[in-house]
Amino acid sequence: MSPLALSMIIFLFTLAGIGLGALLRAKLPKQHLDKDSQDVVKLGVGLVATIGALVLGLLIASAKASFDTQSNQVRQITADVILLDNLLAEFGPEALPIRQGMRAAIGAFADKLWREKEEKSNAPFAATAAAEQVYRGVYALPAHTDLQRSLQARAMQVANDMTQIRLLLFVESGSVIPAPFLAVLVFWLVIIFASFTLFAPMNPTVFAALCLFALSASAAIFLILELSQPFGGLIQISSVPLRTALAPLSP
Repeated sequence: MSPLALSMIIFLFTLAGIGLGALLRAKLPKQHLDKDSQDVVKLGVGLVATIGALVLGLLIASAKASFDTQSNQVRQITADVILLDNLLAEFGPEALPIRQGMRAAIGAFADKLWREKEEKSNAPFAATAAAEQVYRGVYALPAHTDLQRSLQARAMQVANDMTQIRLLLFVESGSVIPAPFLAVLVFWLVIIFASFTLFAPMNPTVFAALCLFALSASAAIFLILELSQPFGGLIQISSVPLRTALAPLSP
């Protein structure tokens, strides 16, 4: 289910909580709504609201940190691609076929990476044939001088670093909110919003304000869910810098 659809469902649950509080206010005997009862409920709801606010804050921070980490990894891969191409350019004309292969493979590499992260399949990791060809080509370069041997060693190190980051992206989990955790969080929100209308009479102003509060809470969860899917959705890492990292070779 998409983050937007799930957030809308959570918004409806919070609205149901508002309706539940108003219904209980109309059905409960007056002695159940006295000052002492209000104090007890307010203290309990204050505790739940504090826990909920802390959890939401931690989840937003965790989702943002995960998004930034994967975004930095993509930028690092992009920088490594450019660095590898520059090293091969310095190596000499012997590396020209490898540089041409990198430009032909970069689009398919980006497609595979974004599709793999968006689909979240359980398939084992499989490197693309073009990437393997580039790696073997760098390894097989004929180095005749000390400079070429140094450039080849640096190119191999860059290729290894790029492969390691690629594997880290593959094994990183996309979801930061397990389903049971999300269900408990929604339950807390329903309790909080039900308490708002349990003791206060409903009127258009109160209802409009509570709807805005409910929308804000569901928007926070939407933000968490979106940030936990950095390769898809409305908030995602752009693949354009990686696709355009290498300028066309001069004829």
